[in-house]
Amino acid sequence: MSDKPENEMELDKKNLDFILDIPLQVTVELGRTKLLVKDILQLNQGAVVELSKLAGEPLDIFVNSKLVARGEAVVVNEKFGVRLVDIVSPNERVEKIL
Repeated sequence: MSDKPENEMELDKKNLDFILDIPLQVTVELGRTKLLVKDILQLNQGAVVELSKLAGEPLDIFVNSKLVARGEAVVVNEKFGVRLVDIVSPNERVEKIL
């Protein structure tokens, strides 16, 4: 049970409800690479593009371009998904900025 008075808890709930509908962009990154335009134009079906990460490494999960977690790829009902395995600490987020 909370130590806050009921009217203060109601205000907190209203404040939280206010932000729950704000849309956020979530991006899951497998890895990165740089290619020349001529190399991109030569890609065709079945081509393999080498990424900066090794197979099995955690995927980076960004919210509004900020790294917030790491995860692993999963398949659920024949659709790809991501399982969160690590939430980035506030200290680690600050280190990424500096």
